[in-house]
Amino acid sequence: MKITDIKVYPAWVGSRNQLIVKVETDEGIHGWGEAGVSGRELAVKGAVEHFREFLIGRDPRQPGPLWQELYRGQYFEGGRILTGAISAIDIALHDVHGKALGVPVYQLLGGKHRDFVPCFATTNAASLQQLIENSKLLLDKGWSVIRTGMAKRRDADAADLFEPRESIGVTAEWLTVLRQELGPDPVLGIDYHHRLSVAETASFCQRMPAGTLDFLEEPIRDETPEAYQSLRTMVDVPFAIGEEFASKWQFAPYLEQGITQFARIDVCNIGGFTESMKVAALAETHYIDLMPHNPLGPICTAASVHLGAAVPNFAWLEARVSPTERSRSQDDELFPQQLQLEGDRFAVPNGPGLGVEVNEEVVAAQAFRFWEAPHLHRRDGSYTNW
Repeated sequence: MKITDIKVYPAWVGSRNQLIVKVETDEGIHGWGEAGVSGRELAVKGAVEHFREFLIGRDPRQPGPLWQELYRGQYFEGGRILTGAISAIDIALHDVHGKALGVPVYQLLGGKHRDFVPCFATTNAASLQQLIENSKLLLDKGWSVIRTGMAKRRDADAADLFEPRESIGVTAEWLTVLRQELGPDPVLGIDYHHRLSVAETASFCQRMPAGTLDFLEEPIRDETPEAYQSLRTMVDVPFAIGEEFASKWQFAPYLEQGITQFARIDVCNIGGFTESMKVAALAETHYIDLMPHNPLGPICTAASVHLGAAVPNFAWLEARVSPTERSRSQDDELFPQQLQLEGDRFAVPNGPGLGVEVNEEVVAAQAFRFWEAPHLHRRDGSYTNW
């Protein structure tokens, strides 16, 4: 079997672009992959097109060696753009291989540890009362793991304004009340989307009673592990870090030094299944569970489910389709075959490959649209993280 073509579709789906990659073979078997790095799809598309030039004619059933060639076959190796491209190709190669053998992808990764992959739901609200109502709705629908977002004072004249110190007090207050309303059993976490400093994060955590939060996701930027080490000495809330990491080398200090307690691996950024399984093994040696980042589309979801099935150390998968979220990223017309959420979980599929198919005619017609994440600024005019 040989690769005959690799096609790249930066397509607008719902409210954002998805970068979908198709690997075609001379035996008529094709595979689908998806790249992360949301908002920089054209850069990733260019990287995939570079890789395509020397992948034509290669055996798609050799994802491990091909991963090494893709990563090491250049002087400027690594980085999120290149590993995003490698991820999409690697996922598609596994889809091809699974279809060729007539087995699900998780069989290629060592077999199935679980019959279903548990998920967490996300809810945001404009008021404390709405947050309580949304969270109780999720509990009533069977969800036991809930992630919230930060509260922020809204200024109609400055939609892109964000002042951290104006957020942490009210957010801590809301979460304290929310925990009292929900009781001790549900798992409760918050994503601060790396918008705080070390001092702001410490202040935020110290304003809540112990036991309020079960995890705090990405409170600060991740470029400097030493900053997280310092923060780790100030707070006792478990961290969930890693959704932006592009290699096992980036994950290593966070796992080996006990900086994070949940590994927020993104199979569409880290380098696909080939790299994900290595990160999972390293995390297992430190008794750390995976908690995959999954903000994209049905291909990323399916890949994350197969990864979750194939590893012993797994907590929850991010699910962006729940009673409190309405995402069009799962569009049925574009993705006539995709995994369906069943309550708060995805059943592990038993069909060949990933279990996802794309309507290529429709996705090719979904033209790329320029989308840029908000460029947040503070009151003094300086820029801050989105």
